[in-house]
Amino acid sequence: MTKTQFAALATGVALFASAAGPAFAMTAGTSGTSTKDHSDQSMTASQATKIACVGAAVATRESTLGTAVTTYTTALNGAYSARAAALAQAYALTSVNGVHAATKTAWSKFATTAKSARNALSTSRKSAWSTFRTSAAACKAPGSLSDSENSGSEITGN
Repeated sequence: MTKTQFAALATGVALFASAAGPAFAMTAGTSGTSTKDHSDQSMTASQATKIACVGAAVATRESTLGTAVTTYTTALNGAYSARAAALAQAYALTSVNGVHAATKTAWSKFATTAKSARNALSTSRKSAWSTFRTSAAACKAPGSLSDSENSGSEITGN
């Protein structure tokens, strides 16, 4: 974990702790090692550690996914710009055969670049989720803590 990622995680944990403060009150008559949430389920220090561990894995995953999507959109924007320039040059030609060949080349290069960007996004996305699953499993937290069931709503580049 880089210093920047650690700082982001620490900030997120601090924000969570400050926002969750009212939701977690000390259970009356305990030694101070468990807290109580709105559903009256006790949370131990071990559970809090596991939650923070999964939170760190999620933060790393989300950072990696954000970078991958930025890289994808940058590459795709570049592909569209290059295609527009190539098509403008193609339609500046004076022969039908020349225009046809140049437009075919422009679209072919665009398709190749777009496919490469999609593949890179897919590879990064799979890697981020794989790393997350490994990290989350190492936390030994209950599976119900994971947000993996929502992964289907993610951008895939298709």
